[in-house]
Amino acid sequence: MRLGVCYYPEHWPESRWAEDARQMAGLGLSLIRIGEFAWSRFEPEPGQYDWAWFDRAIDTLAAAGLKVILGTPTATPPKWLVDRDPDMFAVDAQGQIRGFGSRRHYCFSSETYRAECRRIVTAMAERYGEHPAVAMWQTDNEYGCHDTIESYSENARQAFRRWLEMQYGKIAALNTAWGTVFWSQEYRSFDEVDPPVGTVTEPNPSHVVDFQRFSSDQVRSFNDEQVEILRRLSPGREITHNFMGGFTAFDHHAVGADIDVATWDSYPLGFLDISPFSDAEKRRYLRQGHPDFQAFHHDLYRGCSRKWGVMEQQPGPVNWAPNNPAPLDGMVRLWSLEALAHGADLVSWFRWRQCPFAQEQMHAGLLRVDAEPAPAFVEAAEVARDVALISDETTRQAPVALVWSYDGQWIHQAQPQGQGLDLLRQAFETYTVLRRLGLDVDIVSPVADLAGYQLVVVPGLPHIETALLRELETCSAQVLMLCRSGSKTLNFQVPANLAPGLLQDLMALKVTRVESLRAGIEERVDLDGQAHGVQRWREAVETALPVRAFYADGAPFWIKESRFSYLAGWPEGELLAAVLAELCREAGLTIMPVHEDVRLRSLGGLRFAFNYGPEPVSLQGTAPEGAEYVLGGSELAPAGVAAWRL
Repeated sequence: MRLGVCYYPEHWPESRWAEDARQMAGLGLSLIRIGEFAWSRFEPEPGQYDWAWFDRAIDTLAAAGLKVILGTPTATPPKWLVDRDPDMFAVDAQGQIRGFGSRRHYCFSSETYRAECRRIVTAMAERYGEHPAVAMWQTDNEYGCHDTIESYSENARQAFRRWLEMQYGKIAALNTAWGTVFWSQEYRSFDEVDPPVGTVTEPNPSHVVDFQRFSSDQVRSFNDEQVEILRRLSPGREITHNFMGGFTAFDHHAVGADIDVATWDSYPLGFLDISPFSDAEKRRYLRQGHPDFQAFHHDLYRGCSRKWGVMEQQPGPVNWAPNNPAPLDGMVRLWSLEALAHGADLVSWFRWRQCPFAQEQMHAGLLRVDAEPAPAFVEAAEVARDVALISDETTRQAPVALVWSYDGQWIHQAQPQGQGLDLLRQAFETYTVLRRLGLDVDIVSPVADLAGYQLVVVPGLPHIETALLRELETCSAQVLMLCRSGSKTLNFQVPANLAPGLLQDLMALKVTRVESLRAGIEERVDLDGQAHGVQRWREAVETALPVRAFYADGAPFWIKESRFSYLAGWPEGELLAAVLAELCREAGLTIMPVHEDVRLRSLGGLRFAFNYGPEPVSLQGTAPEGAEYVLGGSELAPAGVAAWRL
């Protein structure tokens, strides 16, 4: 695994650069990301480039034996450009222009801005594409950050109309697909269709989902334009984009297919504070982050591209969450080694030195503002030593596949039918239960090859693609389908044969009624004499198939035939764990339930354990007697990491 850091030479006196490079190399770093926010320095006046300072910055890093990741600067167009071409701005749902003064101030549908992006990326690639110090390119920065995927500008309106015409061909086909006869919404031409914003009450959900698909496609085509230039002018260099955590507004599988390394920006403490975890979890993991959040995204992005990594790893307090505590001592090391255990090709910390000015001056780095080492500096050095011990291990296919779809998330969000009901939550809760059973998990797309998996979980994908149906039919795994699976068609309609739609080819059952349950309400289910709870969602099912568990009123909950199972409700954790444990036994999988704070992961011939809790934990019963430890030992301190040979 390669180690790196994000660096901004334009923020510091040039006299400091050589010392920074020397320290970076001495720390064990090899890849330095630079340039992604420097457009105003690259082109201070229209058409007048100043590359000399950047040449010297790259040469200084290269002289210390470092390679660079060059970021294209298109997330921060300069003031002269937006003043000259104001139609490049995005417009939010309230009609407000999203203007200059921070970042990401552009609309993906602006052809004017796209042309400017092609121009600056071409200029960068022509100058640095063959430079021996350039190892990788990063396109733009954090697509969608600050809710910037959907734009309601005139550019977006016209592009959406063209997109719809390409999808449907005839306006009559769109009217049928969207069911526009409802509430007299019928259109006479594509020129009458606007983005779904400003409606008196909820807009047509089919319209909403198609606008999300359009917006996602705009991101992919925007990224593709840069990738094409970089591949042509900088052959042999890898291309990445840095995705985010908990963000689903565009299809990362689609963008990931066009790059070489899917990276993401991991901020465990910030994400804990802004995500819908319980107050008890936020208190317990205040300085550690949720035990599954980072791992979930590691496995998610590992399934988006042939290689993956972490471009921005939190090194200390951040500046953007409602509350910003400091990490527990050892957590920066733990987070970094957990990425390694999940097969990361790269871990890069953000940032090298804390900036004393502007929006991110409260965001910690490996160095303090005064250039003295911050606490994470020491932990980064420890990571470099740890990585050297286990650098020859590679990841293998996990025994469990969890199927994830961005399109499915958009369908859930368009008409959730209850508070807190979305596919991301359902997938994450399922992932957490699987990890508590000590299992390794691959998160895969709906078109992934499922051969070789022993257990496949489909967490409520509302639209089931034919490719996924065929994979489920032909694989040999135990298959668990959760509630809401197959509940919609591609165009967001109830299937003519009812839910679970195409999945009825696998199991002869029909969902005849659904209900969402308010918080605190539980429906009871009996499984092997144990009472468990179903929360948030319950379904009524008609079937003649065998029923493995019933609701208290005798209605089917867990329907199981052969290797296929369906759950007619949203199970709480213990119930889902019991179902999954039985399916694992039938699949020949060994489970190893772990302490609530401990998580396991295999990498090649090693097994890792991570302690996210505030107290020490013994690995007795988890690691075998006489285990050969490569890292740590059988007593796992808070923020402790252990690894032993299998």
